[in-house]
Formats: sequence, structure tokens, C-alpha cells
Amino acid sequence: MLLQDLDAVFADDGPLAASVDHYFLRQQQLELAQSIQRALDTPSTLVAEAGTGTGKTWAYLVPVFLSGRKALISTGTRTLQDQLFKRDLPHLRKALSLSLNVALLKGRGNYVCHYYFEKYEQDARGFGSKHEVQQLKHIQQFIERSKSGDKSELAAVPEDAPIWHRVTSTRENCLGQDCPYVGECFVLKARRKAQEADIVVVNHALFMADLALREDGITDLLPEVDVVVFDEAHQLPDVATRFLGTTVSMHQINDLAHLIEAAGLAHAKGSADWSAVAGALKQAMQDLRLQAAPIQQLSGQKATFMDLPNALAFDEALAQLLDKLDKIIKLLDLLKEHHPDLAAAYKTALQLRAQIFVWSQPDRQGKHAVLPDADVTTLQQLEQESVRWVEHGASYFRLHRAPLSVAQIFSRYKADEQSWIFTSATLSVHGNFNHFVHQLGLWEAQVEVWPSPFNYAEQAVLYVPQGLPLPSSPDFYPAFINTLMPFIQQAEGGVLVLSTTLRGVDIMADLIQASVDRLGLKQHVMRQGEKSRQVLLESFRTQPHAVLVGSASFWEGIDVPGNALTVVAIDKLPFAPPDDPVLEARIKACRDRGGNPFVEYQLPEAAIALKQGAGRLIRTEKDWGVLIMGDARLVEKPYGKVLWRGLPGFARTRSASQALAFYQHKKKHPAS
Repeated sequence: MLLQDLDAVFADDGPLAASVDHYFLRQQQLELAQSIQRALDTPSTLVAEAGTGTGKTWAYLVPVFLSGRKALISTGTRTLQDQLFKRDLPHLRKALSLSLNVALLKGRGNYVCHYYFEKYEQDARGFGSKHEVQQLKHIQQFIERSKSGDKSELAAVPEDAPIWHRVTSTRENCLGQDCPYVGECFVLKARRKAQEADIVVVNHALFMADLALREDGITDLLPEVDVVVFDEAHQLPDVATRFLGTTVSMHQINDLAHLIEAAGLAHAKGSADWSAVAGALKQAMQDLRLQAAPIQQLSGQKATFMDLPNALAFDEALAQLLDKLDKIIKLLDLLKEHHPDLAAAYKTALQLRAQIFVWSQPDRQGKHAVLPDADVTTLQQLEQESVRWVEHGASYFRLHRAPLSVAQIFSRYKADEQSWIFTSATLSVHGNFNHFVHQLGLWEAQVEVWPSPFNYAEQAVLYVPQGLPLPSSPDFYPAFINTLMPFIQQAEGGVLVLSTTLRGVDIMADLIQASVDRLGLKQHVMRQGEKSRQVLLESFRTQPHAVLVGSASFWEGIDVPGNALTVVAIDKLPFAPPDDPVLEARIKACRDRGGNPFVEYQLPEAAIALKQGAGRLIRTEKDWGVLIMGDARLVEKPYGKVLWRGLPGFARTRSASQALAFYQHKKKHPAS
């Protein structure tokens, strides 16, 4: 395809213009599409930062459509994945008059499993709650009429409902070709469609799960493609770190015990006292959790392997858990051919045993106790530089392991003949891509920036109040909320208040609610955690005077255009908490090699996160509002310049009266 073809497609009289009202050519969008086209033709890797309003979705879809090459589009979330598949792709396919075959593929946990639904239905008659029995009826009707089996299509049962865990499969407990429902399997149907499709829409979690499986020598998840486009690519380093590490939880061990007991009693009753076998495994897990109890008194309720309190007793309890798993594996090995459920229990026990073993190595003296029959993957994981930690709360207990760097593993996944496109509004630090490129090992990538077409200086102001206490002061939050209240009173539409911590969310929500009550205002104050994120956002969009206070997951992926959101307030600069084990280990490794961890890690991470939070305010050419930053370090510390220069070109002030005057003027004359 020629670049001139793109000129014609994006022109004011082209097919895109004919497909929507009020279309106009955006030069940034066309240039981005042309750069993507060159990366497809080469083939090569492009890292492209495209500011809000550039129209990056069409900018990458059009050249991919016209290239005729098989492509994988990976999005940041399942919500964006659905939006792309159900809205953007069909629209463009029609506008360009192309008969491309498009498929949607998610992780197996998103699809109802006929086999495990039937097993749970049989159990539920005896012990299911009335609420879950009703949900089960909805799922039964859904299975009968659904073509996809995708749980997101069943509105009557929330996507995070516990029942889904019981009626979906995992890679370990899937019966595969032995399943009596293999011909009806929604997962296999979705994967077959993906193999046959021209364009497959996935999400980063599934992509990284596939990468992790390929490290294990398993290649049956995602199809082979010519092009991979990563939308919202700034999320990839964190997703890669999570999926290339491991997590083993108390719930996984207890679920395994339940699986062993049920399969043993049903299919090998005389071979062992299955209730005793399962009970011994649960007790070993409980003993380990008990020895880790002092962790609950630590900051963040987590501790690294080398800093565990009660370490010797913990190690002994961990050895006992491994011993119980070894005995279970030997027992199930003799019986696994008797029934697929016993084989699934065997596979799950093997997997968890391997993950716990890798987590335990090396020991506190730095020695590896490699098993004689350890597979290649286990040996590779043991050689990988990583950080290990334990997380222990009132209702959870987890062993985590994460690689210090994902660059080598991620970068070697790209085939020479593939094109890789990474795009997001937040990939660079004031135009410098070093942090992102180094994280993913994209050494040969072409990097480019297209700024937002919005007139930020006219549409919005960045207000950093004078005289606030430091964020570390106990007086900070009351003072910050006092500063914020005049804007809440004046607000045309909603106010989004972002915090760097969950504790900050509760403190600010309580203070705002108290002020609203005292002043007799009509504002409806909502906070993260009281309802699902989806429900909170829907209420925020539709209620005329809403205040939403949120933390991590509310810093991005929120698109509330127009007068529904005209104030965004951020309490502190989003530096990662010092008790983050992965960051702590990376900082130490950076220092050990003579680097500057603040400059190399902490500052770039904060800059990208801040840009994401600030980006919630202006979503269209007609939006307007005020961004309030309570942390004066943004303008008073030397490093603050790196942070605010990376933000869009807001007008800036430290004067409360100027900020309020701007707001009141825009409220009356939003177009001026």
C-alpha cells in the first residue's frame, strides 16, 4: 500500500469523513498512520506517543486493515477490548468496504465451562445460597442461548461475582480432549475463530499469559501473526512483570484440596482416605499462614523473603507444605488415568508444587536445591534475577515472585518478520522514551511523538495552591480539602479526586462529605471500594453534582467528556510507595551497578502516572476545567520541572482567585 492511499482515506472527502458526522482531517492522525504504515512495510518496531484527541485507534487500524497482513491488536483492558471489537472495527470495516474476518479472544476465565458448570450445578442443589442459585439459573439460560460464552455478555451476573470462579476452567483443571463437552467448548471455539481471523483482538494480560506459556514450551494459545499493535502500551511493563512472575495463594491451595477430595471420593474411593489427604494439605497451608502472621503488623502487610520475621519457622512450615504436595503428587500419579478429574488434580498439584519450589529458591544461604527431575522451565526461572515476597492480610495469604527485568524475555518474543506497534498518550517523559524502551528491551525501536491537537492553554488551568502543608504533614489533607471545596461548590458537573493511596481516598472522602454536610450542599460523594468501579463511573457520569474519590485504577481509563467532569484534583505526586517489593529490589539493583534509581525509575514512573491522571480532565476539543495539584513539590523542587513539563500545555497559576475566576468564566462561556 502507498502512503498516498492513506491521504485519500483520511481526507475531508474520504471514506472516513463519509462515515461520521463532523469529521475533519487531523494532521497528527494522518502522520501517525503514515509512520505505522512504514513500520508495517519494513517490518520494524515503532513506539508512538499520541496525545489525547489524536485519534490513534483509527490511525493504527486503517493501515493494518489495508495492509492485508494478519494482525493482533492488544488493548489495556477487557472493556477497551470489547469497545474495539464491537464499535471501532465494525465501523471501519463498513467505511472502507472491506470483508475482513475479525475475532475477539480473551483468557479462558472469561468463558463459561460446560463441564464445571454442570459439576457446580449438582453441588449447588445442596449448599448454594439463594443468591448464587439465582445466578446459576441466569448462567444456565446464558449457556443455552450464547454463541460466545463470554461472561461480559451476561449483565445479570456481575463479572466479578464469585460464582464465575466455579463455572470456568483453568489451564490446569481443563480436561482437554477428555472433556465430554469438548465439541461445545466456548474456549476452543474462540481460539478456532482467532486462528482463522485476519484481525484478532486480545488484551495485554492474555498476550503476556501467552508469552509466559511459550516460555514453558506451550504455543497453542494465540495465533501466529504478522503484526502486533499494543494500544495503551504504557501498561505493558507492569503486566509483563506480573505474568512473567508467579503468585501462589492460600485460596489456590484450598481449591486444590477441594478438587482432590471431590475427585478422589468420586473416582478412587478405596485408594486413600481422601478427606484426610485434603485436610492435611489445608492444615499445612494454615500452618504456613500462622508462621507468617507477624507480617500483618508490617507496613503494607508484606515482607520480602530475606526480611521475613520468624524466618526459620516459616521455612520449616513451607518445607512441610512441599512435602504434603509431594506425597499427593505420588498418589495421584498412580490414579490419574482413572478419570479426567484425577488427572486435572494431578496437573494442578504439579503446577503449584513447581511454583512454590521456585519461590523457595535460593535458600537463605544463597544455595539452590534443584530437584533431579526439574524441567527446563524451572531451571530457567531459577536462573532469572527476581524478587520474592509474602503478602498476608485478614482474608488472604500469597507468595509472590517477580523478575527484576522483563526486557530480555519480552524483546526476544518478536519474530524478525513481525511489525510491532506500541502506542499510548503516555509513553515518554517530556519526549524522552528511554524509560519505556529500557523496560521492554525495545533497543531498535523507532520513537515518535504527536502532541494533542487540543488548545490546553485556553481550555484548562493547572492550579498548584500556595501555602499548603507538605503532603507528609498531618495537616495536609484538611488544608487540601479546604482549598478544594470552593471548586466543589462551583462545579459544573462532576469532580474527580485522585489519591496515591487507599488511605488517602478514605481520608479525603470523609473530609469532603463532612464539608458538604456542613455547607448544606447537594453533592453526592462516592469513593472507591463502596461499589464496583463500573457502577461508580456510571453514577459519576449521570448524576449532576457528583464527587468521586479514587486511587490507582481511577487514574486512567476514565473518559468523561463535556460538562460531566470539569474539576480533577490530585493529592500528591504519584511516586510509587517505598514498600513496593519490586520497586525496592529494582532500586537496590540500580544502586549496586552505580546508577541513580530516582532518575532512572522513580521520576519517570511518577511522570507517566501524573500525565495519566491529568489526562482525565480534557477529553474533547470542547472540554474545559481546572486541574488542582495539592503537592507543591511539582513547582518548588528542581525535579518538579521534569514532571510539569511532561503534562499538556495547561495555563498555570498558584493563585486561588485566578483559578476560581478562570473556572467561573469558563462556566459561563465554555467556548471562549
